[in-house]
Amino acid sequence: MSDYGADPQLLLLRRQYMQLFEPDFLAWPPAKFLKDVDVQKWLHKHLFDANRNQRLPPEAYQMRVLKKLVAKVEKETENPELAGVLRELAACLESFVAKGVSSEFHTAQEETYVTFTCLPEKYDLDSSHNCESEPTVTLLERRNLVSGSQITGFRTWEGSLHLGSYLLTDAGSQIIHGKNILELGAGAGFLSILLAKHLHAKHVTTTDGDEGVVESMKENLSLNGLDNQEKVQTGTLTWGYDPWETWIKDDCDANPYEVVIGADIVRPHLIVVQTGCRALM
Repeated sequence: MSDYGADPQLLLLRRQYMQLFEPDFLAWPPAKFLKDVDVQKWLHKHLFDANRNQRLPPEAYQMRVLKKLVAKVEKETENPELAGVLRELAACLESFVAKGVSSEFHTAQEETYVTFTCLPEKYDLDSSHNCESEPTVTLLERRNLVSGSQITGFRTWEGSLHLGSYLLTDAGSQIIHGKNILELGAGAGFLSILLAKHLHAKHVTTTDGDEGVVESMKENLSLNGLDNQEKVQTGTLTWGYDPWETWIKDDCDANPYEVVIGADIVRPHLIVVQTGCRALM
């Protein structure tokens, strides 16, 4: 199976896997399909081979998914002595078991790569695609810190994904294209990265009220090749104070904000405001 002709079922499975869907909720193709040797080679290459994929999910998650994959293939095989599981996949699972990979509890306390595939509205899902060339946003998230610190900005929340989905439509992308954007409560940075990397915003100013979250956001910008401050400006913005007494004034003077976005920050949970710089404040 060529990387340039991967089955849409496999591409969907990989997208969900890289986004850390629960294994039971992954869009598993039929077991007969998974039993095919070429399919298993593709899955090993794109889901489990650390030499080919630098930003895979945690090993504990990989092991859970791999166990489910192996069980599906073995269940489809009539002769238990010929399980039909690709040698490389079996060796990968044996390696995880031998190493005693961290439990899900411990994994939840670690930095975790999460990759979101950001497909535009008119993306042809039935065409052949190279999965490495699909538009993505990769983040390092710290999901456990939500309960421990009461700070919610170290992970991507559902509201951001819904807003991102809208902005990937033709109507949504027109709001962003060529505009100066201010994001409030940016958290891990998913939306700001999406706008700067894939939706052709002219300039993005991405803010959060917590300094630690802002530092983590800078790491995520770097992961996505957005180190240039002329394209993306990042900083702490504390609500309740006069913004014109902060760095925001100089930034807004240099890049007058035309659109303000925010997700999961107030009720309703999604905000898109087209505005003039002065009207914002």
